[in-house]
Amino acid sequence: MFGTQSKRDLALELQAQIPILRPSIHARRANLTVKFQDLYGFTVEGNVDDVNVLNEVREKVRQQGRVWWALEASKGANWYLQPQVSSISEGIVLKSSLKLSALANAITLKKLIRKGIPPVLRPKVWFSLSGAAKKKSTVPESYYNDLTKAVEGKVTPATRQIDHDLPRTFPGHPWLDTPEGHAALRRVLVGYSFRDSDVGYCQGLNYVAALLLLVMKTEEDAFWMLAVLLENVLVNDCYTNNLSGCHVEQRVFKDLLAKKCPRIATHLEALEFDVSLVATEWFLCLFSKSLPSETTLRVWDVLFYEGAKVLFHVALAIFKMKEEELLLTHQVGDIINILQRTTHHLFDPDELLTIKIEHGIFFPCGNHLPSGS
Repeated sequence: MFGTQSKRDLALELQAQIPILRPSIHARRANLTVKFQDLYGFTVEGNVDDVNVLNEVREKVRQQGRVWWALEASKGANWYLQPQVSSISEGIVLKSSLKLSALANAITLKKLIRKGIPPVLRPKVWFSLSGAAKKKSTVPESYYNDLTKAVEGKVTPATRQIDHDLPRTFPGHPWLDTPEGHAALRRVLVGYSFRDSDVGYCQGLNYVAALLLLVMKTEEDAFWMLAVLLENVLVNDCYTNNLSGCHVEQRVFKDLLAKKCPRIATHLEALEFDVSLVATEWFLCLFSKSLPSETTLRVWDVLFYEGAKVLFHVALAIFKMKEEELLLTHQVGDIINILQRTTHHLFDPDELLTIKIEHGIFFPCGNHLPSGS
């Protein structure tokens, strides 16, 4: 368990999980496109510059790991789980009895999470801080096993769509695209479709649940992370049949783009470009199909602690970081190509999460939708 491992053991475990990427001498000289596997088994294509960026990012991850373990040593095991450092579903509640040390812990934790949770700690930190552990504790321990057994063999429109989508979910992944991976993903998705019949199953959830499986390691923990995500973290009704929550997200994002990036918004309107052409997939898949997995999970670190605002901020940042290039476009297809090329090569999460926009540094705070004011 985490609490009983020495700092040295944890550091070695993290080091083993974050290898240095070393392209061949020929590839370096010719600046060729190289293929490599990221930390979660996905095949990534990039040039040598991309590899260098990713190696720099991984060194930052190692440094962050050392910071987390230093805090563990000084503040005590699981210091971030004290009641005052609440999950996003409750917010950080300031009570009259709140000690300064607890408030300091909450501020420290927010800063730490924005800089990224070390991969080896991510399952435990997510499960605790998101509210998933609390949600799981409200039902019998056998809930997930009982649910999967009870729905085994049942056929519904949701199960038929899930079966159709399984082989299309991250094809080629060394575990997800195997009979074992398909079976695990199916149990999580089918189980949740029966837990919440209003949601059932919506395309996009397969990618989200698949990435949760890779991070959380166990089906049951992935199931509860999916539950807290849909029931507490995201906008209501994002995945219901009429996607009403998703439509609300699109309107909010369009308004934000006009307010925060007016030059881009005006140009896109002149070209009759509807932002939903790209933003629908971003929001439904939580960027898991668009950004490299290691960048996506940095976004999710913030999502599970601070809430859904981060999705809007990331979407705005993608447009903002390519503002000048987008303003030169004359075709809708050119806009889509620029955005796709940008997202697929965003290997540095800090570049995405710390970008400045109009009215100051642009970062989430809280878990409510942004307002127009």
